[in-house]
Amino acid sequence: MKSAVETLNPTRVRLSIEVPFEELKDSLDAAYKKINQQVTVKGFRKGKIPARVIDQRFGRGAVLEEAVNDALPKFYTDAVNEAELNVLGQPEVDITELKDGETLNFTAEVDVRPTIEIPDYSGIEVEVDAVEVGEEDIDKAVEELRERFASTAPVERAAEEGDVVTLDLEAKVDGEVLEDGVASGVSYTIGSGELLEGIDEAVKGLEAGGEATFSSELKGGSAAGKESEVTVKVSQVAKRELPELDDDFAQLASEFDTLEELRADSRKRLENMKQYDQATQAQERVLEKLLELVEVPVPEKLLEDEINTRKHNLEHHQLGQMGLDLEKYLEIQGKTAEEFDAETKEAAVKGIKTQFVLDELVNKEKLNVNQEELTEHLMRRAASSNMSPDQFAQAVVEGGQVPMLVGEVARGKALAVVVEAATVKDTNGEIVDLDDEDEDETPAETSAETPAEDAPEDKPEA
Repeated sequence: MKSAVETLNPTRVRLSIEVPFEELKDSLDAAYKKINQQVTVKGFRKGKIPARVIDQRFGRGAVLEEAVNDALPKFYTDAVNEAELNVLGQPEVDITELKDGETLNFTAEVDVRPTIEIPDYSGIEVEVDAVEVGEEDIDKAVEELRERFASTAPVERAAEEGDVVTLDLEAKVDGEVLEDGVASGVSYTIGSGELLEGIDEAVKGLEAGGEATFSSELKGGSAAGKESEVTVKVSQVAKRELPELDDDFAQLASEFDTLEELRADSRKRLENMKQYDQATQAQERVLEKLLELVEVPVPEKLLEDEINTRKHNLEHHQLGQMGLDLEKYLEIQGKTAEEFDAETKEAAVKGIKTQFVLDELVNKEKLNVNQEELTEHLMRRAASSNMSPDQFAQAVVEGGQVPMLVGEVARGKALAVVVEAATVKDTNGEIVDLDDEDEDETPAETSAETPAEDAPEDKPEA
Protein backbone atom coordinates (compact mmCIF):
# COMPACT_ATOMS: atom_id res chain seq x y z
CA MET A 1 0.00 0.00 0.00
CA LYS A 2 1.12 3.52 -0.81
CA SER A 3 -0.35 6.69 0.64
CA ALA A 4 0.14 10.43 0.38
CA VAL A 5 -1.24 13.32 2.47
CA GLU A 6 -2.48 16.63 1.09
CA THR A 7 -3.24 19.43 3.55
CA LEU A 8 -6.47 21.15 2.49
CA ASN A 9 -6.53 23.64 5.37
CA PRO A 10 -5.16 23.75 8.94
CA THR A 11 -7.86 21.33 10.13
CA ARG A 12 -8.51 19.06 7.13
CA VAL A 13 -6.43 16.69 5.00
CA ARG A 14 -6.94 14.39 2.03
CA LEU A 15 -5.32 10.96 2.03
CA SER A 16 -4.66 9.37 -1.38
CA ILE A 17 -4.23 5.61 -0.98
CA GLU A 18 -3.13 3.05 -3.59
CA VAL A 19 -3.60 -0.65 -2.79
CA PRO A 20 -2.09 -3.42 -4.97
CA PHE A 21 -4.72 -6.03 -5.74
CA GLU A 22 -2.84 -8.84 -4.03
CA GLU A 23 -3.31 -7.02 -0.72
CA LEU A 24 -7.08 -7.50 -1.14
CA LYS A 25 -6.74 -11.32 -1.10
CA ASP A 26 -7.85 -11.76 2.53
CA SER A 27 -10.86 -9.49 2.01
CA LEU A 28 -11.78 -11.29 -1.25
CA ASP A 29 -11.62 -14.65 0.51
CA ALA A 30 -13.80 -13.28 3.30
CA ALA A 31 -16.28 -11.91 0.73
CA TYR A 32 -16.66 -15.28 -1.01
CA LYS A 33 -17.09 -16.98 2.36
CA LYS A 34 -19.76 -14.50 3.45
CA ILE A 35 -21.71 -14.80 0.20
CA ASN A 36 -21.40 -18.58 0.44
CA GLN A 37 -23.24 -18.51 3.75
CA GLN A 38 -26.00 -16.26 2.41
CA VAL A 39 -27.00 -17.93 -0.90
CA THR A 40 -27.96 -21.35 -2.23
CA VAL A 41 -27.16 -22.85 -5.65
CA LYS A 42 -28.74 -26.07 -6.83
CA GLY A 43 -26.21 -28.89 -7.01
CA PHE A 44 -23.91 -27.41 -4.34
CA ARG A 45 -23.99 -27.73 -0.59
CA LYS A 46 -24.43 -24.50 1.38
CA GLY A 47 -21.05 -22.94 1.98
CA LYS A 48 -19.34 -25.06 -0.69
CA ILE A 49 -20.11 -23.02 -3.80
CA PRO A 50 -16.94 -22.45 -5.92
CA ALA A 51 -15.83 -18.85 -6.46
CA ARG A 52 -16.30 -19.10 -10.25
CA VAL A 53 -19.95 -20.14 -9.75
CA ILE A 54 -20.56 -17.19 -7.43
CA ASP A 55 -19.01 -14.90 -10.05
CA GLN A 56 -21.26 -16.35 -12.76
CA ARG A 57 -24.49 -16.37 -10.75
CA PHE A 58 -24.17 -13.20 -8.69
CA GLY A 59 -21.52 -11.18 -10.50
CA ARG A 60 -17.90 -10.45 -9.76
CA GLY A 61 -18.93 -6.87 -8.95
CA ALA A 62 -20.89 -7.97 -5.87
CA VAL A 63 -17.81 -9.81 -4.58
CA LEU A 64 -15.54 -6.85 -5.21
CA GLU A 65 -17.95 -4.47 -3.47
CA GLU A 66 -18.07 -6.71 -0.39
CA ALA A 67 -14.28 -7.09 -0.36
CA VAL A 68 -13.60 -3.37 -0.75
CA ASN A 69 -16.08 -2.46 2.03
CA ASP A 70 -14.29 -4.93 4.27
CA ALA A 71 -10.78 -3.72 3.40
CA LEU A 72 -11.21 0.07 3.34
CA PRO A 73 -11.21 0.67 7.15
CA LYS A 74 -7.94 -1.23 7.59
CA PHE A 75 -6.11 0.53 4.74
CA TYR A 76 -7.46 3.91 5.91
CA THR A 77 -6.28 3.25 9.48
CA ASP A 78 -2.86 2.11 8.26
CA ALA A 79 -2.50 5.31 6.22
CA VAL A 80 -3.52 7.47 9.18
CA ASN A 81 -1.01 5.75 11.45
CA GLU A 82 1.73 5.93 8.84
CA ALA A 83 1.22 9.68 8.47
CA GLU A 84 0.89 10.11 12.26
CA LEU A 85 -2.35 12.04 11.89
CA ASN A 86 -4.59 12.98 14.82
CA VAL A 87 -7.94 12.60 13.09
CA LEU A 88 -11.35 13.83 14.26
CA GLY A 89 -14.57 12.08 13.32
CA GLN A 90 -15.27 9.88 10.32
CA PRO A 91 -13.64 10.33 6.88
CA GLU A 92 -15.39 11.03 3.59
CA VAL A 93 -14.19 8.21 1.31
CA ASP A 94 -14.22 8.25 -2.48
CA ILE A 95 -13.10 5.24 -4.56
CA THR A 96 -11.30 6.79 -7.52
CA GLU A 97 -10.23 3.59 -9.31
CA LEU A 98 -10.92 -0.12 -8.96
CA LYS A 99 -9.35 -2.41 -11.56
CA ASP A 100 -10.08 -6.08 -11.01
CA GLY A 101 -6.80 -7.92 -10.59
CA GLU A 102 -4.72 -4.72 -10.67
CA THR A 103 -5.30 -1.96 -8.12
CA LEU A 104 -7.64 -0.15 -5.74
CA ASN A 105 -7.24 3.61 -5.43
CA PHE A 106 -9.27 5.76 -3.07
CA THR A 107 -9.16 9.10 -1.25
CA ALA A 108 -10.27 9.92 2.28
CA GLU A 109 -10.90 13.47 3.49
CA VAL A 110 -10.97 13.90 7.25
CA ASP A 111 -10.70 16.61 9.90
CA VAL A 112 -7.52 16.66 11.98
CA ARG A 113 -6.48 18.42 15.13
CA PRO A 114 -4.70 21.63 14.20
CA THR A 115 -1.07 22.22 15.12
CA ILE A 116 -1.05 24.64 18.05
CA GLU A 117 1.87 26.65 19.37
CA ILE A 118 1.57 27.41 23.09
CA PRO A 119 3.22 30.76 23.82
CA ASP A 120 4.76 31.86 27.12
CA TYR A 121 1.84 32.18 29.52
CA SER A 122 3.77 33.16 32.64
CA GLY A 123 2.86 36.81 32.17
CA ILE A 124 -0.91 36.30 32.48
CA GLU A 125 -2.48 38.57 35.11
CA VAL A 126 -6.11 38.49 36.24
CA GLU A 127 -8.23 40.13 38.92
CA VAL A 128 -10.82 38.28 41.01
CA ASP A 129 -13.30 39.23 43.70
CA ALA A 130 -11.90 39.60 47.20
CA VAL A 131 -13.04 37.18 49.89
CA GLU A 132 -15.00 39.44 52.23
CA VAL A 133 -17.69 38.31 54.64
CA GLY A 134 -19.60 41.05 56.44
CA GLU A 135 -22.02 40.94 59.34
CA GLU A 136 -24.92 41.31 56.91
CA ASP A 137 -23.78 38.14 55.11
CA ILE A 138 -23.77 36.23 58.39
CA ASP A 139 -27.16 37.68 59.33
CA LYS A 140 -28.58 36.43 56.03
CA ALA A 141 -27.12 32.94 56.46
CA VAL A 142 -28.44 32.63 60.01
CA GLU A 143 -31.84 33.93 58.91
CA GLU A 144 -32.01 31.31 56.15
CA LEU A 145 -31.24 28.64 58.76
CA ARG A 146 -33.91 30.12 61.00
CA GLU A 147 -36.42 29.90 58.16
CA ARG A 148 -35.73 26.16 57.83
CA PHE A 149 -36.70 25.64 61.47
CA ALA A 150 -39.88 27.67 61.26
CA SER A 151 -43.05 26.06 62.59
CA THR A 152 -46.64 26.67 61.55
CA ALA A 153 -49.76 27.24 63.60
CA PRO A 154 -53.33 27.31 62.16
CA VAL A 155 -55.06 30.69 62.34
CA GLU A 156 -58.66 31.72 61.85
CA ARG A 157 -58.22 34.68 59.53
CA ALA A 158 -57.70 35.52 55.87
CA ALA A 159 -54.49 34.31 54.25
CA GLU A 160 -51.60 36.79 54.01
CA GLU A 161 -48.19 36.96 52.36
CA GLY A 162 -45.86 34.39 53.95
CA ASP A 163 -48.66 32.20 55.32
CA VAL A 164 -48.68 28.46 54.63
CA VAL A 165 -51.99 27.39 53.11
CA THR A 166 -53.30 23.90 52.43
CA LEU A 167 -54.99 23.77 49.04
CA ASP A 168 -57.15 21.61 46.79
CA LEU A 169 -56.55 22.33 43.08
CA GLU A 170 -58.49 21.53 39.90
CA ALA A 171 -57.25 22.55 36.44
CA LYS A 172 -59.41 22.70 33.31
CA VAL A 173 -58.39 23.19 29.70
CA ASP A 174 -61.15 24.03 27.22
CA GLY A 175 -63.69 23.30 29.94
CA GLU A 176 -62.45 19.75 30.58
CA VAL A 177 -60.85 18.70 33.86
CA LEU A 178 -57.39 17.24 33.20
CA GLU A 179 -56.67 13.71 34.43
CA ASP A 180 -53.47 14.95 36.03
CA GLY A 181 -54.94 18.34 36.88
CA VAL A 182 -56.44 17.49 40.28
CA ALA A 183 -54.49 17.66 43.57
CA SER A 184 -55.55 17.65 47.22
CA GLY A 185 -53.82 18.71 50.42
CA VAL A 186 -51.11 20.74 48.69
CA SER A 187 -49.02 22.81 51.11
CA TYR A 188 -48.00 26.19 49.69
CA THR A 189 -46.23 29.24 51.11
CA ILE A 190 -47.79 32.40 49.69
CA GLY A 191 -45.18 34.42 47.84
CA SER A 192 -42.77 31.55 47.27
CA GLY A 193 -43.54 31.36 43.53
CA GLU A 194 -43.33 27.56 43.64
CA LEU A 195 -46.73 26.86 42.07
CA LEU A 196 -48.74 28.50 39.31
CA GLU A 197 -48.52 32.10 38.23
CA GLY A 198 -51.51 33.99 39.66
CA ILE A 199 -52.09 31.69 42.62
CA ASP A 200 -50.76 34.20 45.18
CA GLU A 201 -53.31 36.80 44.17
CA ALA A 202 -56.07 34.17 44.14
CA VAL A 203 -55.52 32.83 47.68
CA LYS A 204 -54.64 36.07 49.48
CA GLY A 205 -57.65 37.19 51.47
CA LEU A 206 -59.26 33.73 51.54
CA GLU A 207 -60.08 32.04 54.83
CA ALA A 208 -60.34 28.28 55.39
CA GLY A 209 -63.17 27.03 53.17
CA GLY A 210 -62.72 29.90 50.72
CA GLU A 211 -62.51 29.26 46.98
CA ALA A 212 -61.29 31.17 43.93
CA THR A 213 -60.77 30.65 40.20
CA PHE A 214 -57.96 32.11 38.10
CA SER A 215 -56.26 31.58 34.75
CA SER A 216 -52.67 30.40 34.45
CA GLU A 217 -50.34 28.72 31.98
CA LEU A 218 -49.51 25.20 33.16
CA LYS A 219 -45.80 24.53 33.78
CA GLY A 220 -45.87 20.74 33.50
CA GLY A 221 -48.02 17.67 33.00
CA SER A 222 -50.05 16.57 30.01
CA ALA A 223 -51.10 20.12 29.12
CA ALA A 224 -47.81 21.91 29.78
CA GLY A 225 -47.72 25.32 28.15
CA LYS A 226 -51.50 25.57 27.75
CA GLU A 227 -53.75 28.20 29.33
CA SER A 228 -55.83 26.66 32.09
CA GLU A 229 -58.72 27.66 34.34
CA VAL A 230 -57.67 26.72 37.87
CA THR A 231 -60.03 26.42 40.82
CA VAL A 232 -58.33 26.60 44.21
CA LYS A 233 -59.94 25.88 47.59
CA VAL A 234 -58.27 26.73 50.89
CA SER A 235 -58.72 24.09 53.59
CA GLN A 236 -56.36 25.63 56.13
CA VAL A 237 -54.46 28.85 56.78
CA ALA A 238 -51.37 28.63 58.99
CA LYS A 239 -48.98 31.30 60.18
CA ARG A 240 -45.24 30.62 60.04
CA GLU A 241 -43.52 31.18 63.37
CA LEU A 242 -39.76 31.65 63.48
CA PRO A 243 -37.72 30.51 66.50
CA GLU A 244 -36.06 33.15 68.66
CA LEU A 245 -32.44 33.89 67.77
CA ASP A 246 -30.77 32.70 70.96
CA ASP A 247 -28.59 29.93 72.31
CA ASP A 248 -31.56 27.54 72.36
CA PHE A 249 -31.92 28.03 68.60
CA ALA A 250 -28.20 27.37 68.09
CA GLN A 251 -28.54 24.08 69.96
CA LEU A 252 -31.66 23.17 67.95
CA ALA A 253 -30.23 23.99 64.54
CA SER A 254 -26.56 22.97 64.93
CA GLU A 255 -23.97 21.19 67.01
CA PHE A 256 -23.07 24.46 68.76
CA ASP A 257 -24.08 25.55 72.25
CA THR A 258 -24.27 29.29 71.64
CA LEU A 259 -25.50 31.65 68.96
CA GLU A 260 -22.05 33.25 68.89
CA GLU A 261 -20.45 29.91 67.99
CA LEU A 262 -23.09 29.35 65.30
CA ARG A 263 -22.36 32.77 63.78
CA ALA A 264 -18.62 32.09 63.84
CA ASP A 265 -19.18 28.81 62.01
CA SER A 266 -21.40 30.59 59.47
CA ARG A 267 -18.60 33.08 58.82
CA LYS A 268 -16.13 30.25 58.22
CA ARG A 269 -18.50 28.46 55.86
CA LEU A 270 -19.17 31.64 53.88
CA GLU A 271 -15.44 32.34 53.61
CA ASN A 272 -14.84 28.81 52.29
CA MET A 273 -17.63 29.23 49.73
CA LYS A 274 -16.25 32.57 48.57
CA GLN A 275 -12.73 31.14 48.35
CA TYR A 276 -14.06 28.34 46.14
CA ASP A 277 -15.91 30.88 43.97
CA GLN A 278 -12.73 32.96 43.83
CA ALA A 279 -10.70 29.96 42.65
CA THR A 280 -13.29 29.14 39.98
CA GLN A 281 -13.28 32.77 38.87
CA ALA A 282 -9.48 32.72 38.65
CA GLN A 283 -9.53 29.57 36.50
CA GLU A 284 -12.13 31.03 34.13
CA ARG A 285 -10.32 34.35 33.73
CA VAL A 286 -6.89 32.76 33.30
CA LEU A 287 -8.37 30.43 30.70
CA GLU A 288 -9.86 33.39 28.81
CA LYS A 289 -6.49 35.14 28.81
CA LEU A 290 -4.76 31.97 27.61
CA LEU A 291 -7.20 31.52 24.73
CA GLU A 292 -6.54 35.11 23.67
CA LEU A 293 -2.85 34.26 23.31
CA VAL A 294 -3.32 31.21 21.09
CA GLU A 295 -4.50 31.00 17.48
CA VAL A 296 -6.79 27.97 17.26
CA PRO A 297 -8.51 27.06 13.96
CA VAL A 298 -11.75 25.13 14.49
CA PRO A 299 -12.79 22.28 12.15
CA GLU A 300 -16.17 23.08 10.57
CA LYS A 301 -17.60 19.58 10.91
CA LEU A 302 -16.50 19.29 14.53
CA LEU A 303 -18.09 22.67 15.29
CA GLU A 304 -21.34 21.61 13.61
CA ASP A 305 -21.42 18.38 15.63
CA GLU A 306 -20.68 20.22 18.88
CA ILE A 307 -23.47 22.75 18.26
CA ASN A 308 -25.94 19.97 17.49
CA THR A 309 -24.90 18.05 20.61
CA ARG A 310 -25.39 21.09 22.82
CA LYS A 311 -28.82 21.78 21.35
CA HIS A 312 -29.83 18.12 21.69
CA ASN A 313 -28.74 17.98 25.33
CA LEU A 314 -30.65 21.16 26.15
CA GLU A 315 -33.87 20.16 24.37
CA HIS A 316 -34.01 16.46 25.24
CA HIS A 317 -32.43 16.39 28.68
CA GLN A 318 -32.49 19.69 30.56
CA LEU A 319 -35.68 21.23 29.15
CA GLY A 320 -37.45 17.87 28.94
CA GLN A 321 -37.01 17.40 32.68
CA MET A 322 -38.61 20.80 33.26
CA GLY A 323 -41.54 20.17 30.93
CA LEU A 324 -40.43 22.91 28.53
CA ASP A 325 -39.70 23.00 24.82
CA LEU A 326 -37.10 25.24 23.16
CA GLU A 327 -39.66 27.81 22.05
CA LYS A 328 -40.99 28.27 25.58
CA TYR A 329 -37.48 28.35 27.00
CA LEU A 330 -36.46 31.15 24.63
CA GLU A 331 -39.61 33.06 25.58
CA ILE A 332 -38.74 32.79 29.28
CA GLN A 333 -35.14 33.84 28.59
CA GLY A 334 -36.27 36.72 26.40
CA LYS A 335 -34.09 35.58 23.50
CA THR A 336 -34.72 35.15 19.80
CA ALA A 337 -33.81 31.94 17.98
CA GLU A 338 -31.03 33.86 16.22
CA GLU A 339 -29.57 35.06 19.54
CA PHE A 340 -29.74 31.52 20.94
CA ASP A 341 -27.97 30.09 17.88
CA ALA A 342 -25.25 32.75 18.09
CA GLU A 343 -24.68 32.09 21.80
CA THR A 344 -24.61 28.33 21.27
CA LYS A 345 -22.05 28.68 18.49
CA GLU A 346 -19.89 30.99 20.59
CA ALA A 347 -19.94 28.52 23.50
CA ALA A 348 -19.16 25.60 21.18
CA VAL A 349 -16.21 27.41 19.62
CA LYS A 350 -14.83 28.26 23.06
CA GLY A 351 -15.29 24.68 24.24
CA ILE A 352 -13.42 23.22 21.26
CA LYS A 353 -10.60 25.76 21.47
CA THR A 354 -10.27 25.13 25.20
CA GLN A 355 -9.96 21.40 24.72
CA PHE A 356 -7.40 21.74 21.92
CA VAL A 357 -5.25 24.17 23.91
CA LEU A 358 -5.36 22.23 27.17
CA ASP A 359 -4.69 18.92 25.40
CA GLU A 360 -1.64 20.51 23.78
CA LEU A 361 -0.52 21.69 27.23
CA VAL A 362 -0.94 18.16 28.58
CA ASN A 363 1.49 16.95 25.90
CA LYS A 364 3.87 19.87 26.30
CA GLU A 365 4.06 19.57 30.10
CA LYS A 366 4.03 15.73 29.94
CA LEU A 367 1.17 15.51 32.45
CA ASN A 368 -0.11 12.11 33.54
CA VAL A 369 -3.21 11.00 35.44
CA ASN A 370 -2.84 8.50 38.28
CA GLN A 371 -5.50 6.17 39.64
CA GLU A 372 -6.14 8.27 42.75
CA GLU A 373 -6.81 11.41 40.69
CA LEU A 374 -9.12 9.50 38.36
CA THR A 375 -11.04 8.00 41.28
CA GLU A 376 -11.49 11.39 42.97
CA HIS A 377 -12.77 12.88 39.72
CA LEU A 378 -15.12 9.94 39.20
CA MET A 379 -16.56 10.48 42.70
CA ARG A 380 -17.25 14.14 41.95
CA ARG A 381 -18.84 13.37 38.57
CA ALA A 382 -21.00 10.68 40.16
CA ALA A 383 -22.25 13.12 42.80
CA SER A 384 -23.07 15.78 40.19
CA SER A 385 -24.96 13.16 38.15
CA ASN A 386 -26.99 11.98 41.18
CA MET A 387 -25.54 8.48 40.83
CA SER A 388 -23.63 6.29 43.24
CA PRO A 389 -19.90 5.96 42.47
CA ASP A 390 -20.39 2.28 41.60
CA GLN A 391 -23.27 3.04 39.22
CA PHE A 392 -21.35 5.85 37.57
CA ALA A 393 -18.17 3.76 37.23
CA GLN A 394 -20.13 0.89 35.69
CA ALA A 395 -21.80 3.22 33.19
CA VAL A 396 -18.43 4.77 32.29
CA VAL A 397 -16.78 1.40 31.71
CA GLU A 398 -19.71 -0.04 29.74
CA GLY A 399 -19.87 3.09 27.61
CA GLY A 400 -16.14 3.00 26.88
CA GLN A 401 -15.79 6.47 28.41
CA VAL A 402 -12.79 5.96 30.68
CA PRO A 403 -10.47 7.81 28.22
CA MET A 404 -12.92 10.71 28.29
CA LEU A 405 -12.67 10.97 32.09
CA VAL A 406 -8.88 10.69 31.95
CA GLY A 407 -8.90 13.55 29.45
CA GLU A 408 -11.01 15.70 31.77
CA VAL A 409 -8.60 15.20 34.66
CA ALA A 410 -5.54 15.83 32.48
CA ARG A 411 -7.01 19.06 31.12
CA GLY A 412 -7.78 20.17 34.67
CA LYS A 413 -4.15 19.60 35.61
CA ALA A 414 -3.01 21.53 32.53
CA LEU A 415 -5.15 24.51 33.47
CA ALA A 416 -3.81 24.34 37.03
CA VAL A 417 -0.28 24.67 35.64
CA VAL A 418 -1.25 27.88 33.83
CA VAL A 419 -3.10 29.28 36.86
CA GLU A 420 -0.08 28.58 39.05
CA ALA A 421 2.16 30.49 36.63
CA ALA A 422 -0.27 33.43 36.40
CA THR A 423 -0.51 36.41 38.72
CA VAL A 424 -3.90 36.45 40.44
CA LYS A 425 -4.87 39.51 42.49
CA ASP A 426 -8.13 40.33 44.24
CA THR A 427 -9.99 43.63 43.96
CA ASN A 428 -8.05 44.89 47.00
CA GLY A 429 -4.78 44.39 45.13
CA GLU A 430 -3.73 41.42 47.25
CA ILE A 431 -2.02 38.38 45.68
CA VAL A 432 -4.33 35.34 45.85
CA ASP A 433 -2.83 31.96 46.81
CA LEU A 434 -4.69 29.13 45.05
CA ASP A 435 -2.31 26.29 45.94
CA ASP A 436 -4.90 24.42 48.00
CA GLU A 437 -7.47 24.19 45.23
CA ASP A 438 -8.20 20.93 43.37
CA GLU A 439 -6.26 20.64 40.15
CA ASP A 440 -8.76 18.62 38.16
CA GLU A 441 -11.69 20.99 38.55
CA THR A 442 -12.03 23.00 35.35
CA PRO A 443 -14.61 25.47 34.02
CA ALA A 444 -17.53 24.01 32.07
CA GLU A 445 -16.07 25.11 28.73
CA THR A 446 -13.26 22.55 29.01
CA SER A 447 -15.62 19.59 28.90
CA ALA A 448 -16.41 19.72 25.19
CA GLU A 449 -15.36 16.43 23.64
CA THR A 450 -14.59 15.50 20.08
CA PRO A 451 -17.00 13.11 18.36
CA ALA A 452 -14.40 10.35 18.53
CA GLU A 453 -14.53 10.45 22.33
CA ASP A 454 -18.33 10.18 22.60
CA ALA A 455 -18.59 12.29 25.72
CA PRO A 456 -21.60 11.61 27.93
CA GLU A 457 -24.18 14.29 28.44
CA ASP A 458 -25.29 14.91 32.02
CA LYS A 459 -24.32 11.38 33.03
CA PRO A 460 -22.87 8.36 31.26
CA GLU A 461 -25.26 6.20 29.35
CA ALA A 462 -25.13 2.54 30.26
